[in-house]
Amino acid sequence: MKRAWQRMLSGRRLDLLDPAPLDIEVEDIAHGLAFVARWNGQTRGDFAYSVAEHSLLVEEIFARANPGIAPRWRLAALLHDAPEYVIGDMISPVKAAIGPGYGDLDARLTAAVHLRFGLPAALPAPIKKAIKSADLVSARMEAEQIAGFSLTEADRLFGKLDPVLVRGLAIRLRPPAEVRADYTARHLALLADLSA
Repeated sequence: MKRAWQRMLSGRRLDLLDPAPLDIEVEDIAHGLAFVARWNGQTRGDFAYSVAEHSLLVEEIFARANPGIAPRWRLAALLHDAPEYVIGDMISPVKAAIGPGYGDLDARLTAAVHLRFGLPAALPAPIKKAIKSADLVSARMEAEQIAGFSLTEADRLFGKLDPVLVRGLAIRLRPPAEVRADYTARHLALLADLSA
């Protein structure tokens, strides 16, 4: 049988086919996501736009779109792309070409991540939909600001932006170590909010 696990920098060994929540550490997630480029790296700037940076933005957009939402759901928004710390960020056309196998792998990893941090394995449908909506707003911002899409093309593919929702938000390109630290800090802050 071929190896289906990855050793993490924390020393954990994550089985991709049967991921155990106890083998998941936020430091591994933050590190991996800080080095995974969105848009297959086809973005403007001196640094790749990382999945960790994207996740921080999605969590902020989600909170703005859902005032007063519980910290646990903000945590779910922050973790929405967590499986990509081991499987990478595949653009939608590649996911479609791979087929249902990718979705199954992503779902298993997502469930393990959620359980590790006290969330339900499967999110309630309205929460999942609200996170996806925030994810789409982030993708729309990224498309125009750093991925080379024209305003017209970005609007057509991702929808128009609500100027109130995104006021003061911008795509940031930063060194991976800085983004990794901010992702970890935000995760810890949300966990603290959960216990308060």
